[in-house]
Amino acid sequence: MREGLTAVVSVKLPNPQFEGQTKAKLGNSEVSGSVEMAMVEFLGAFLEENPLIAKKIIEKCINSAIAREAARKARQLARRKSILDGGGLPGKLADCIEHDPAKCELFLVEGDSAGGSAKMGRDRTFQAILPLKGKILNVEKARIDKIISHEEIQMMVQALGTGFGNPDEDEGFTIEKLRYHKIIIMTDADVDGSHIRTLLLTFLFRHMPGLIERGHVYIAQPPLYRVKAGKEERYLFSDNEKEKCMEDWKEKKNVSVQRYKGLGEMNPDQLAETTMNPATRIMLQVKLEDFVEADKVFSMLMGEDVLSRRAFIEENANKVKNLDI
Repeated sequence: MREGLTAVVSVKLPNPQFEGQTKAKLGNSEVSGSVEMAMVEFLGAFLEENPLIAKKIIEKCINSAIAREAARKARQLARRKSILDGGGLPGKLADCIEHDPAKCELFLVEGDSAGGSAKMGRDRTFQAILPLKGKILNVEKARIDKIISHEEIQMMVQALGTGFGNPDEDEGFTIEKLRYHKIIIMTDADVDGSHIRTLLLTFLFRHMPGLIERGHVYIAQPPLYRVKAGKEERYLFSDNEKEKCMEDWKEKKNVSVQRYKGLGEMNPDQLAETTMNPATRIMLQVKLEDFVEADKVFSMLMGEDVLSRRAFIEENANKVKNLDI
């Protein structure tokens, strides 16, 4: 009942006595009886006159109970850390050989097909691959019990090793237990890939913000095109790059252009060269420069506020370059 409740109680009395040096709590026991009587009388009358608000408070209490149970399950999941060290990692995870987290990378890959190419193209010494099936749950709209029971989220939590939940709680999120210091989101360069990437970022921002704050989260940049003329070839990451390349190569013969619809279309060696090899790849680091603004954007784009999302879409509609209908 008290969770999230804010009250202003004004009490005037002679000779107040406070508990402790911080004076955070009043020590005069006779005051509590008067405050409780006033609260029962006025709050009781208010709830009787406003049944809709009373119903919302009851729903909130039920949801709090569900959240407490989910937090308990989350702590149990975190306790599996001892199992993780002994071969209890998610079945789909292709782990790396290196044990120093500072040297290890985990690729969160869209789909089993791309996951297969990534596993064959990786450097297994320090690169681990976790293929994710389809689109994960939108945690912005889901209750905590649904989140922690979602299979793909469970796999990520187990693979990362950090636990889940409030960092201040026992067995909650613990950044020191992170098994990979680079977590790289690798999705297709299309609308669905962008959506999956956004869902993953929403989960990490809401439930593992420490990973973003410490700079552990990255976004892979797979190429959109492969342009080849004879033995010469280039991988290009935008339409502008492709147009410039075609202009530069207009004198060449037999120029072929391949458009990659997804990571699964790339051979393992191509994926390794363009997206996974530290010497040749391009990655974007996810940074949290303004927490309040980020919180507002995630709430607007991924939450229940349809009107704000509609206004945002109407405002930015003219800026869209690739529209998937």
